[in-house]
Amino acid sequence: MSSMTNINGHALPQPCSHLAAFRSKNGSKPFRALQDCLRVKPPGGRASIRRDPDELPRCAACGESAHSRLYACVTCAAVHCHTPSGGLSHAAAHAESLPPGHEIAVDVDRAELFCCACRDQVYDRDFDAAVVLAQTAASTTASSAIQQYAPENLRKRRRIDYKPWSPDFREQVIVGKNSSLLHGRTPSDLPWGLRGLNNLGNTCFMNSVLQALLHTPPLRNYFLSDRHNRYFCQKKSNADKKSAGNSGGNTAAGSVCLACDMDATFSAVFSGDRKPYSPAKFLYSWWQYAANLASYEQQDAHEFFISMLDGIHEKVEKEGRKPGSQGTGDCCVAHRVFSGILRSDVMCMACGFTSTTYDPCVDISLDLEPGSAKTMSTKSNHSCNGNADCMNSGQNCGTSTLVGCLDRFTRPERLGSDQKFFCQQCQVRQESLKQMSIRKLPLVSCFHIKRFEHSSIRKMSRKVDRYLQFPFSLDMAPYLSSSILRNRFGNRIRPFDGDEPEAPNELCSEFELFAVVTHTGKLDAGHYVTYLRLSNHWYKCDDAWITQVNEDIVRAAQGYMMFYVQKMLFYKASERQGSA
Repeated sequence: MSSMTNINGHALPQPCSHLAAFRSKNGSKPFRALQDCLRVKPPGGRASIRRDPDELPRCAACGESAHSRLYACVTCAAVHCHTPSGGLSHAAAHAESLPPGHEIAVDVDRAELFCCACRDQVYDRDFDAAVVLAQTAASTTASSAIQQYAPENLRKRRRIDYKPWSPDFREQVIVGKNSSLLHGRTPSDLPWGLRGLNNLGNTCFMNSVLQALLHTPPLRNYFLSDRHNRYFCQKKSNADKKSAGNSGGNTAAGSVCLACDMDATFSAVFSGDRKPYSPAKFLYSWWQYAANLASYEQQDAHEFFISMLDGIHEKVEKEGRKPGSQGTGDCCVAHRVFSGILRSDVMCMACGFTSTTYDPCVDISLDLEPGSAKTMSTKSNHSCNGNADCMNSGQNCGTSTLVGCLDRFTRPERLGSDQKFFCQQCQVRQESLKQMSIRKLPLVSCFHIKRFEHSSIRKMSRKVDRYLQFPFSLDMAPYLSSSILRNRFGNRIRPFDGDEPEAPNELCSEFELFAVVTHTGKLDAGHYVTYLRLSNHWYKCDDAWITQVNEDIVRAAQGYMMFYVQKMLFYKASERQGSA
């Protein structure tokens, strides 16, 4: 996709010229005909394009109807699939075979615009408004009056008064407010802050992670208690720019503050407005920060999560706050919530000398267990997320579980002969054993499952669809450095030489699951959805659509990222422990 440069010198995606030409040719309402074909079935589900509700679209070129993508030309309504034919898909070949004006098509099953010439999804604000209006109309009763959907007012919002934040140990993992009625419940019964997020063009990766972060208890408490006020931050940033300009410095440096945009998103989502929210400003700022990822192509949700936390951290680092605190996780709110410390022990197999290193981390990436059956770990007692289903079906619960992945992550690994390390005691390279453990647990643990495999040798990529069982309650004690070293040495030696006591970790090693980001579909044509646990109920957040689901649906989901929050929080300031 071609790009343009904004005033700050950042590369941003250029709007599709074919879409602009189509709009110019067809007047102020170019998608009026499509609005009559929008279907939402069942109410609250995904919108699709059908002239007749019972119509079965087929590709005009090959006659197939089972393809994952079927596109209808917005100009002539011809339906073609995305199957390659002579280097071009049938949809692209249709656009090339006709005069200009047939490049724009619509996905008949997802109601999303696609440019066959650019071969990329495109976003149109008016069309998106029509889709959201159709969804809203389907979710209300027949007698309800449908209000005209209006784009978000980007002017300064009135800030909501919140009570000063303080640790509340009785707090449960509950947050949210919805944009429609769920299963007959009244709006007053819905959890606070649960609001749909509009898809701005292949942005389900962003929406899924934002939903998890918006309902991360420590992060939510931080922003809703006005700990980061975007107006004060912007005022300070403008003053710094002016000062840098007077001194000949770079006035564009550090102009993007993702924490400010996160603050604005929190204010909008928790404002009480139930209509789906468009996080366009946040997307634009993230594009400015991560210019190499600025496009309407689907991105990886985990990569977005890491990039966003890095953006918040780098802003604080440039401002020079809390020098020397980066390694402790106290430098910014992103690290205070998600940062932990991993311990890596490499032991010489000849003399037993051990080299230890510590690395901060904001998540843990786990390999799926091998596909063969495996006995369930007896390391700790967890409540399996689907053990009833496993017992009924006779499946082996030990195959691909989060507990098994953690066991594998902390299991001693013999390094190959090509990975010999230099032993300081032997003064030669020796074969060694490596073992990972967790030195410090974060307030919120994020586990990323490596479902996407890329082979440079085979020059191919694939997605691993293996089912993973994840517990709703997780005890991290067996994976702490104190437990690992105690199992290795027993009571013969004190495992920590000069380190801080391990007691705080052991007191808060129990975690509760509150968000699951899932990925369905193929590597290049998938979709992200988030499940949230609010007020002891589970909700499915599928872009703009929010539905309540039972926990069996969550158990069966293909987990990609799991978010766990500590049951007990340890606060250095008050030196108190309490149950969440």
